Amino acid sequence: MTNYTLLSDPQEWIGKRWSEDPSPDRVRLLSLARDVLNFLDATGQRHRFEDFHQHPGFSARPRTPDNLDERFIQTESLLSKLRDETGSEEERAQIQVILDALQFISSTDQHGAFNEYRRHVEAGGPPLVVASFDTREEAEAWLKKHPQPPDFANILIANQYHFVTHDRSTNIRRLPRSRDLEYYLAGLKREEPPIAIASSFANLGEAEAWLQSQAKSAVRAWISIAGELYLAAYYANIDHRALYPLSMAEGYEAEPDESPQ
Repeated sequence: MTNYTLLSDPQEWIGKRWSEDPSPDRVRLLSLARDVLNFLDATGQRHRFEDFHQHPGFSARPRTPDNLDERFIQTESLLSKLRDETGSEEERAQIQVILDALQFISSTDQHGAFNEYRRHVEAGGPPLVVASFDTREEAEAWLKKHPQPPDFANILIANQYHFVTHDRSTNIRRLPRSRDLEYYLAGLKREEPPIAIASSFANLGEAEAWLQSQAKSAVRAWISIAGELYLAAYYANIDHRALYPLSMAEGYEAEPDESPQ
C-alpha cells in the first residue's frame, strides 16, 4: 500500500532542526534536504521512490563518484551523524527517508533535473509541470501508454494545469483539473504586486509571437496585453513557454487549504 506521507513526514523534522540551529552552513544543507523531498513530490516520483526506499537499489543504476555532488555528500554526512546520535526511532526513520531520497536522485542520475528544479523554485516560477500537451486526447494517450506514470504531478493541457494521478493498486489513471496556478497567481498578486516590466502588446497574438521567439526566457515576467497583465512563464525542464492572465487569480485569494469563495 502506498505511503502518502512518506515524503512529507520528514519535513517536520527538517523544520525542527532548522529552528534549533539556523547557522548558514546548517541551513544550506537542510534546505537541500527539504528541496530533495519537494522535487520528488513535484515530479510525481512517489511510487518509484517508495519502491527504492523499501528495497534500496531497486531499479537504480550503481552509484559512482562520477554522479555524486559535493553538496549531497556534505548533506549525507550531516544526516548520517544526526541519525546515529538520535535516540528516537521515529526520527531515525525520518532521517533515513531523506538519506534514501538523496541516494535515489544520485543513483537515478537526476542531479541535473534536481538542480533545474531548484533554479525554477528560487526564481519564483509557477508550479512545476512534467509535460505539456496541446489536447486532452494527446495527454490521455501519453498517460495510457506510460509504463510508470507520475503520481500527483502537474501537466499542461492547452496551457491549463491538470494533475496526473495513478493508483497502482487498480492501475486507474486520471487527469483531474488542478488549480495550483490560480493559487500561485493569487499569491503573487498578494505578496508581490505585479507590474509590466518586460513588454506591452496590442493583442495576444503579438505577445505569443514575442514569447516563442525568445532565445532565453526568464522563469517568469509580467507583460501587458491590451492593458491587461499577463504572466509570461518558462518551464526549462520541458522547454515550454506560456502566458497566463492575472485575472485567473480572481476568487482564489484564499490560501490553498481554504475553499475559494
